[in-house]
This record gives sequence, structure tokens and C-alpha cells, in this order.
Amino acid sequence: MEPAVLVTFIIYLIGMLLIGVIAYRMTSNLSDYVLGGRRLSPGVAALSAGASDMSSWLLLGLPGAVYASGGMPQIWIAVGLAIGAYLNWQFIAKRLRSYTEKANDSITIPDFFENRFKDNSKSLRVISALVILLFFTFYTSSGMVGGAKLFEASFGLTYNQALWIGAIVIISYTFLGGFLAVSWTDFIQGILMFLALIVVPIVAISKLGGWGNTVNTVGEIDPSYLDVFAGMTTIGIISLLAWGLGYFGQPHILTRFMALKSVKDVPKARMIGMTWMVFALFGAVFTGFAGIAFFADSPLADGEQVFILFTQVLFDPWVSGILLAAILAAIMSTIDSQLLVSSSALAEDFYKAILKKDASEKELVWVGRIAVAGIALIAILLAGNPDSSVLALVSYAWAGFGAAFGPVIILSLFWKRMNRWGALAGMIVGAVTVVVWSKLGTPLYEIVPGFILATLAVVIVSLVTAEPDQEIQDKFDEVKNSL
Repeated sequence: MEPAVLVTFIIYLIGMLLIGVIAYRMTSNLSDYVLGGRRLSPGVAALSAGASDMSSWLLLGLPGAVYASGGMPQIWIAVGLAIGAYLNWQFIAKRLRSYTEKANDSITIPDFFENRFKDNSKSLRVISALVILLFFTFYTSSGMVGGAKLFEASFGLTYNQALWIGAIVIISYTFLGGFLAVSWTDFIQGILMFLALIVVPIVAISKLGGWGNTVNTVGEIDPSYLDVFAGMTTIGIISLLAWGLGYFGQPHILTRFMALKSVKDVPKARMIGMTWMVFALFGAVFTGFAGIAFFADSPLADGEQVFILFTQVLFDPWVSGILLAAILAAIMSTIDSQLLVSSSALAEDFYKAILKKDASEKELVWVGRIAVAGIALIAILLAGNPDSSVLALVSYAWAGFGAAFGPVIILSLFWKRMNRWGALAGMIVGAVTVVVWSKLGTPLYEIVPGFILATLAVVIVSLVTAEPDQEIQDKFDEVKNSL
């Protein structure tokens, strides 16, 4: 273990914990804890959304997929994600920011669903909270697996030791600071991830003799690695592009839209967020692509460690420590957001809504903090298998949220005729379809049938049941006219 790498890691982790302590002193109520009091600037919101979105799969999973599965065909994932993210910022961000404020100042996604449709039965709140808890346990586990692989490869720790070290740090500052700590640390982590994904592929390709030599070397290994259509079927391309559908239903991304200071900040945040995302995605793709050529003489047993190994063989130990911290940043930035959304589901959508309606703000904040620790422990247990794939775990959770929440979010913001029965049907059909489809072993990514069937469920059930009350329709018109 290089002392310089260890020192860099320690400095980074202490910095993240200090941010958590500062944010703790600024957190006085549940709105502060789960939404930061709606005071995020465009830059912080954009980079926080990007960092919490991408997670360890951007530096481990995606480069690993490109390395292991033969180069350029995996670029379809990046294309699909870039398109989906842009559409999410363009069409969802502004309306959701406005609607959640006007609909009884909703501070969580389940809270928004209940207020949007005036659901006094609490069924929308409970079902959506259950969906969040179900799929975030898998999503959070993917980050735990990524952290374990990082510490295992960098410091020679055992898999279980790595799990606990990473988890303790993440739980600590999320427990303390809530949304502000998560957003500020995500902002810093987003910058670190961006720089790492620019520097590593550029240096690797330079060491290989430039882009031309890199392409030639990969082509000599297998010419099909240079063809984006090689080995791809129509279903395969659709499945990779369909990752973009997931954006419309990710609670940890949607809450960043809700937390913006103003609707007017959306265009600036969109520009910052999309610039970050496009460079980061294609940096990850080119990292995996360069790895095919660089490690041609000694192929890697685990392709998801290609970025880690690049940092070790290409850079000075101090620089290597910073780049490895970028991987930890990617992992932490997503897990903290997932833990926060999950804890808010328990505090706001179960504890306050059902168990103790007169709970004080201080009590709710502590319920949320305790939930962070509890959910993290469950995720650690689920991440106990060292053979788990980061990308596989992410893809399942991504599909679950995309199918269960995506159609409901889109139609609730754009279709006045939609009612609570349609929303409930869409959520249930989307979630169940993903769970069942994933067991069938078909080549079509489960988000595709899940998204389609959930959309149909929302439309059909809304049309065959009573139209929303006039008050709900008036609120829809009020939001629409305010934009």
C-alpha cells in the first residue's frame, strides 16, 4: 500500500465528514433534512443530480462493460442515458419543481403523489414508499459492492472489511447533515469524478501512442470491437437505449429538481448537468476501450477494475490517490442520496403519515437519521457476495424505478384527466412487471415492458374510473399557467 494513496484518502474522507458536521448545524426541520429547504443553486443541483445518478457504475461498471464485452457496442448505453437525462431536464424539472411547491409544498415523491391526487386513503404514499425501499436496497447494495472492490484492489483489505469501512463514512455524514450534506458533497464529488474521467482516458490513450494507435491495437485484437453494431441485435440496441427511460422515475434525481431555488434556475442547471454528463459518460466508455489495448498482454480477471488499475499503473501515487478518491466519490454520492430518499420515505411517508401524525420536526429528523443507519445495514448484508456485479445490481434497480415511477411522474405532470387509481395501477404494474420479467431470462431489458405496461395501466384505469375532482383539475391548470 502506497502511503501517499492512504494519506489522500484520509484527507478526502475527513473533508466529507466536516461538510456533514457543518450541514448538521443548518438542519432544523424535516424539509431541511430531506430537501435542503429548497435552496440549491443551479450548479450544486446539476452536479449533485449527476453525481448521485451515476454512482460507482460510471467508473467501474460502464468501463468494465466496455472492456469485457468488446468495445464500442456498449456506447449505446451512453447514448440512451444522455438522451433520457436531457429530456428529463427539459420537460420534467420545471413542472415538478413548480408542482411540488404548489401541491401543499410536497417534499418527497410519495408526498407529491398524495397531494397531486388528493389521496386521503394514503395508498399512493404507502405503495410508492414501498417501491422506494424495495429497489433502493438493491441500488445501495451496488454501491457497497463497488466500494468493496475499490478498497480490496487498492489496500489489500478483505471484501467484508472494505464494506464496513466505506459504509461507516457514508452513514456518518448522511446521518448528520441530511440533504445539504449530501448535495454539497455530491457537488465536490461530481467535480472529482468529472476530472478523473477526463484525465484517465487521455493519459491512457497517450501512453498507447495516441488515438490512432489505440484504435489499431483494439482492431488487431478483434475488428468487431470497433463496430458499434457488432454482435448487436435490434432488441439489444433497444435494451441499451432504454436505460434513458429510467431517468423519469429516479427519486434521488427528481428530488434535485424539487430542491432548486427557483423554476428560473432550470435552464442553467440543465446546461451544467448535461455538459458534465456527456463528458463523463464518454470518458467512461473510452476508459474501457483503452483498457482493451493497454491490458491486451495480461487480460483482467474482473473488467470492473480497469479504471482502478489504470490509476495505479499510469500515475504518481499522490495523483493515484486523488483518482481513486474519485471512485469513492462516485460510490458515496449515490449511496448517500439513496439512503436519504429511503429514510425520508420512512420518516415522512410512514412514521408521520400513518404512525404519528403529530410528530415534531425534531422527532422526524431523528427518525430519518435512524432510518439511514437501518437501511444501510440491510444494504451491507445484501452486498455480502463478492461475486456481485455492480452493473447488474444497478440495472435492476434502475428498471424498477423507471417503470414504477416514470410513467406516473410524466402523466401526472402533463395529463389533467389522470386520477389516483391510474397512478396506483401504474406504479404496481410497473414494479411487478420488472420483478417478473427479470426472472424470465429474456434479452429485452425489463424496463421496456415495465414502462410500456405501466403507461397503459395509468391511461386505461384513469379513463374507466371517475375523472379527478374539479379542485385537482384547477390546481393542474394553475401550475400549467404559471410556467
